[in-house]
Amino acid sequence: MRWVAGYERAWRAGDPAAVAELFTEDARYRRSPYERAEVGHAAIRAFWLDDADVSSVRAEPVAVDGRDAVVRLEVRYGDPVRQEYRDLWVLRFAADGRIEEFEEWAYWPGKAYSAATGTQP
Repeated sequence: MRWVAGYERAWRAGDPAAVAELFTEDARYRRSPYERAEVGHAAIRAFWLDDADVSSVRAEPVAVDGRDAVVRLEVRYGDPVRQEYRDLWVLRFAADGRIEEFEEWAYWPGKAYSAATGTQP
């Protein structure tokens, strides 16, 4: 959960340098299980910081097994809240504590079953 807290701090601060602190150089980041992975720091930075208007995040671990973890999140954007979603993060940690594989399973009320715009269930 220390890594999740660091992610949230960097995301809220709009800190692109934190990507290197949180993810390995060749990290793979999927915004949805069937989407193409963003690979490496530059690719992750390109989309990661463009929507940092987060008003609240609640996170709790679901499972941890060796280097793998699943975290459940509830995220709200804006004040007043204009969007919320519930999300599972499937994480694989590298030996140095950074993430080498990140997969998101985001569910938005009244929207398609993907965090990407225009994706249909």
